[in-house]
Amino acid sequence: MFKGNMVIGQSGGPTTVINSSLSGAVEAALRSDCIEGIYGMRWGIEGFMEEMLVDFKKEDPRTITKLRQTPSSILGSSRHKLQDEDFPVIKRVLEKYNIRYFFLIGGNDSMDTINRVESYCAENGYELHGVGIPKTVDNDLFGTDHTPGYPSAARYIALSVQQGGRLARDMQKVDQYVIYQAVGRDSGWLAASAVAAKKREEDPPHILLIPERAFDKDRFLTKVEECYQKFGFCSISCGEGVSYEDGTPISASATTDKFGNVEFGAMGGTSAAMMLHRMIGDRFEGQRGEFQVVESLQMCGSDRASCLDLEEAYLCGQRAVELAGEGRTGVMVSLVRGSANGRYCTELGTATLADVAVKAKPMPDEYIDDSGMFVTQAFIDYLTPLVGELPEFAYLANHPVVGH
Repeated sequence: MFKGNMVIGQSGGPTTVINSSLSGAVEAALRSDCIEGIYGMRWGIEGFMEEMLVDFKKEDPRTITKLRQTPSSILGSSRHKLQDEDFPVIKRVLEKYNIRYFFLIGGNDSMDTINRVESYCAENGYELHGVGIPKTVDNDLFGTDHTPGYPSAARYIALSVQQGGRLARDMQKVDQYVIYQAVGRDSGWLAASAVAAKKREEDPPHILLIPERAFDKDRFLTKVEECYQKFGFCSISCGEGVSYEDGTPISASATTDKFGNVEFGAMGGTSAAMMLHRMIGDRFEGQRGEFQVVESLQMCGSDRASCLDLEEAYLCGQRAVELAGEGRTGVMVSLVRGSANGRYCTELGTATLADVAVKAKPMPDEYIDDSGMFVTQAFIDYLTPLVGELPEFAYLANHPVVGH
């Protein structure tokens, strides 16, 4: 049994359940015979290089438990892209604190960070066990059925579009269309999750725009007109990364982060929803509408958390520590969809970090319908158990009053 200290950090954007994974990992480490010190890195890998560490063994156990219901990234996050000159610094800090177990809770860029740190240490004679704990609302990680964070964000969007769509339906004599924008640079998992509460054809959303399909302005506006004529209003859910055939984002954003990812909410830029709003307004004179871009609220809305998501995130944190204790390294915990008596259940597996790092998993073709602007029943079947039960609202029969 290899003994040493561990460090854990949070990286990239937050989620509603990222701290549940942290809680699971810390509580598993407290029970471990091979892990001695339990450290948290403040501000991700950037803070780690500056030795900004906190001691979880000195925390009140009740605080660690409460993390399971606490949104956002309590340790603080980072989007630092590792440079060649960073690796000797990281190795020096690892050696100074005898850290032999290295965990990050994050997405594909975070998995790349663990993979590169673990590989560098192996090449330079320092034994380090690096295990990734998946997290991203985008749901675009390879090697896992879905990512902790996605079910809660999907639930947030489904409720937002359901309730905002009700308002749009009832206010259609004032505003004829409504656009909801979800995060997701390269994949439409979140934008598509708006369908979770749809029960009838007239229910929102009517149109889904996702990065997996090239945007065609004329086809889109034709569909808007069809929905307006049929329902009296049009509800649209779009991903922030929707682009034209040549790859140009409809948001016209050109700002990128340190990993080269387009920042669609960058200052001075426009949003996809704003551009769609302008297109509709320009085409249909006299029609009004609104757009909603909530950005980070999808990532930390604890009042709309999926119970399944909270539990799975916790289990992923626990399993990461168990894997490291078993001598595993260079892997990420994965969620494997199972079925018990026809009901959804969770199994935990692993994916190789090299297969996960810096890649984005798009929605598969079988989840997208032939129009490219909606989803299939296969996607709805995939999504339903993740978001949990959603409210059912009343529908009036609207019986006309018969004259006396």
